[in-house]
This record gives sequence, C-alpha cells and structure tokens, in this order.
Amino acid sequence: MQRSPVLSTPAVSPDTLWGSLAHWLRSAPVADAVDRRNAPAMQLLLMFYGTALPANWAWHLSSRPIPPGWAIVLLLDFATAALALLCVGLIRRGHFRPAITLFLGALLFSLALAFHKLGAQAQLIDQTAVILCLVISGLVLGRRALWTVFALLLAVFAFGFATDAQNIARGPQWVSNALRNAPSLVISYLIITAILDRAVTALRESLHDANARGRELQEEMARRERAQNQLIHAQKMEASGRLASGVAHDFNNVLGVIRGFAAQRHRALDLADPLARSASLEAALEGVEEAAERGTAVTRKLLGFSRNDRLRIETFDVRDAIDGMRPMLRQLFPASIRLELATSGEALPVHLDRSEFELMILNIAANARDAMPEGGRFLISAARQDDVVRIDLGDSGQGMSAQVRAHVFEPFFSTKPSSTGTGLGLSIVHDLVNAVGGDIEVDSAPGLGTTFTIRLPWAGVGPDHAV
Repeated sequence: MQRSPVLSTPAVSPDTLWGSLAHWLRSAPVADAVDRRNAPAMQLLLMFYGTALPANWAWHLSSRPIPPGWAIVLLLDFATAALALLCVGLIRRGHFRPAITLFLGALLFSLALAFHKLGAQAQLIDQTAVILCLVISGLVLGRRALWTVFALLLAVFAFGFATDAQNIARGPQWVSNALRNAPSLVISYLIITAILDRAVTALRESLHDANARGRELQEEMARRERAQNQLIHAQKMEASGRLASGVAHDFNNVLGVIRGFAAQRHRALDLADPLARSASLEAALEGVEEAAERGTAVTRKLLGFSRNDRLRIETFDVRDAIDGMRPMLRQLFPASIRLELATSGEALPVHLDRSEFELMILNIAANARDAMPEGGRFLISAARQDDVVRIDLGDSGQGMSAQVRAHVFEPFFSTKPSSTGTGLGLSIVHDLVNAVGGDIEVDSAPGLGTTFTIRLPWAGVGPDHAV
C-alpha cells in the first residue's frame, strides 16, 4: 500500500509572529505622529476588550445562571465588546481619535445604564471601567477630554447614588452607606484625575520641548549645510588656484624640455654631413613632439578638472615608461648633469594614469636640475620589493636641511625665488602617489644630495605576469 506524502509545515518562531503582529499594528494609516505611536497599544487594548468580555461571560454562564438584575450588564458588555472591535476597524482606516472617542462614549453609556439600574454600591466593587475611561481620555485625547470624562463620571455616580437612595427596601443602613461613601469617592477620583492631568501635561510639555529642539536641530543642520556648501565652494576656488599653479609648473617643465630639443638645431647646423644634420634635426623634432604630448596631458588634466573627468587609469610597466622618458630627461638636464637609469629585468606593472606618472618623474627631475647648478648626477632606479614597486630618484645636489625636509611636501612651500618656483610640484607628486595607495619619502642632508623614494602597489597577478 502506497503511503501519501506527508507535508511538513515550517515552524514559525514566536519572535516572527510577534514581529509580524507589531508590523501590522504599526501600519495603521494615522496622520498625527503622537496618535500613530499610540495606535498599536490602543488596537491591542480594543481587541482584548472585544474578546475578553464575551469570554469572561461565557466562563461565568457555564457554571451558574445570570444573577437577578444583571441581564442589562450582560447586554451592555456584549455591545461594548462589539463596539471595541468596530473601533479597531476605524483605526485601521486612519480614524484614530473618532474611534477612541466612540469607545469612551460606549463605556460611559454602559456605566451610566449599569449605575442607574444597579446603583453605585453594586458597581463600585469593580472600578476597572471607570479607571480605564480616565486613563484613555487623559493619555490619548488630552487634558480637555480628561476633565470632560471626569465630569461625565460624576453624572454617572449621581445616577448610581440616586438609585441607591431609592432602594429603601434594602434598609436605611444601605442608603446611609451609599450616601456616606459619595464624598470620598468623588475626592478619590478627583485626585486621580488631577494626577493624570499633571502627568499628561508634563508629557505634552516634554514632547513640545523635544519637537522644538528637533526643529532647532534641523535649522542648525541647515545652517551648517549652508556653511559647508560655502566652505566647499571656497575650497573649490582654492583648488582651482592650486591647479592653475600646478599646471603652470608642469608646463614650465615641458617647455624646458622643448627648449632643450630646440637648442639641438644649433649643434645640428654645425654638422658637415647633410645626412647627420638631417638625422639630428629629425631627432630634435621627435623630442619636441613627445614633449608636446606631455603638454597635452597637462591640458587634459586642466580640462578634466573643469568637467570632473576621471583619470585614465591603465596598467603599464614602469621600466617602459622610464625608458621612454630618457630622451626627454636628457633634454631637461644640461650637459653638466649625467643621467643614469637602472631598472631590473623583472616586469614592474603598476595601475595608474601613465601621463600623471610621467609628470611626477618630470617634477622631481626638474627639482633635481635646480639643485645641481654646477652639474652632477641624477639616477633613477626601479625594482620590485614584495608587493610594491620601488622607484628611487636621487641627485648629487645641494641637499636639504631637516627643517626644509619636514615641509617639502606642503603646498606652496618652496626655497626657490617666486619667479622660478610655485611650491606645488612635490605637493602634487605626494597627492598623486597617495591617491593610488602608494607612499613617498625623502632622504636628504645638506651637501649629500637628495633621494626621493616612491612605492607604488605592484599590479601583477603572479610570477608569470607580463605587461
């Protein structure tokens, strides 16, 4: 006999059930913020009231009949329970205050009929409904509703005491006790109402102060945002000035290279061999063209700033980039400065804008040239160290003191005359290196030359990587 498959029902944790219920209770479309916070608790209370009253009567009636005269109470409780569930539906439609007002009206009407039929002495055994009316009216609807409900409760008590006064059949002692309890009952509920009034007032004042502080905080945030926007605008203006100075600095380096290549024409004209003269002029023109391409990169940087363009990031071999700059660097230096390039046989891939990298090398080389007015040596070496590519650029110039070395990467810091230096070259190099996750440091001493060490992240993927 084939068995039918058993469908297992996934277990639902209590936390999940409570979370779903809480979300449902909070989803009532109530406009007012305070009422929206009160809505979940009031819905729970109304649902409890709408189910607990019938369940309580069902439990009592299962063991004994209705006491004489209590049929009216039974009917009123069932009507109130039905109205409580109706009020839940009103809250779900966004009518929060009308629903609470309707529920309070039903409770007061039920109390009035019960007190009128049974008297105050019989009803004061259970005062839950009376306390509930005061608490709901005060905490949910406010002070005016609280004192209105209190006045209506006094009228309800008056109905009850009037009924007790007419119950002569129960004896003079019954009437005397009812009338004697009236002042203390009124005073007790007056004290409760006053305490609720004070508590509600304090809560409302605290809420008002909190809202006022919230508005002040929003205004302060708006003022700070305006101030921040003004600061950003000022920083942009400052950055524009710095960029213009940096571009002028880079163009000065590029123009120095072009001048160096242009000076070759004098040496070329001194050559007797026409072929050699043509080859020398051709090499000079190629150098001018390469330098013009570097100038184009500088222009692109300026245009990219105005259009907020991104850098042209690519992966390239540092060896090829340095070797390709050899003719340009030779023209940047006078004949009295010897240029030396030393790179390892291993590929040295890095991931950044190649034009920016070449401008970094030109900036440091131009500073080295200015530091060696009597001539000297400029060495560029590159090698891999673990996961970084290390590039050393050293000169045999005048060197720097410790004080100058501490400020060498600061913007606009320069030891050159204002007509020859902007103080932005090394600052730009420092920012570019840091932007790609690298670092740069300087080692220098007076009379011992200067060496800049740049470390860039190695962009290889393995020992067999080739660029």
